[in-house]
Amino acid sequence: MWSSAWRCGLHGDIDPLRPARRPSPEALAGLVKSARVPVWVPWPLPYGWLVTGFAGAGDERTGVRGTAVALSGPNPIGGPADLIVIAEEPGVGLGAGLAGLSGPDPGAEFASGPSHASVRASGHDAPLWLVEDPGVPADSCAVFAGEVAGGWVWLVLWPDSAGLMLVESLALLDLRDTAGPLGLPFGAQTTRLPAA
Repeated sequence: MWSSAWRCGLHGDIDPLRPARRPSPEALAGLVKSARVPVWVPWPLPYGWLVTGFAGAGDERTGVRGTAVALSGPNPIGGPADLIVIAEEPGVGLGAGLAGLSGPDPGAEFASGPSHASVRASGHDAPLWLVEDPGVPADSCAVFAGEVAGGWVWLVLWPDSAGLMLVESLALLDLRDTAGPLGLPFGAQTTRLPAA
């Protein structure tokens, strides 16, 4: 009763998901300033891709414990594609929530075999596994997750065929580690992140 934590009747204490921020240098700076976890962005960006929004999970008391960077660009097999790169502390549930999964983390069968892809996160190789949930249609999106420095990294791609982008390892840069602006190209705000 006297707790200042956000509380859900089903999940207990939670980190609130803040509405998506418009893709702009100011919104990005606000997220980077309050983030306790990496703010990952593929760098250099794949050809033709734009940053289309940001979101964070956390409150003023704990800081942002989960970050999401949305991007849009061409699908390797044609047509448009969307990608959200998520970093979070275990148990936050931002990646699973944005992917439409039922639990807060990748699940019991996660990483039970060889990895399916990898990213290069801040100069280190990080294996990724395909995350499947029986409640999510297999053709809706491709969901990959892995662990970097004790936290989760998720890549959620729409449509699922956009997962072909991971045939070659993407390099991820933590925007908290950059000294100045990168000159990221911004596009129209995505509909893949929750609006206000």
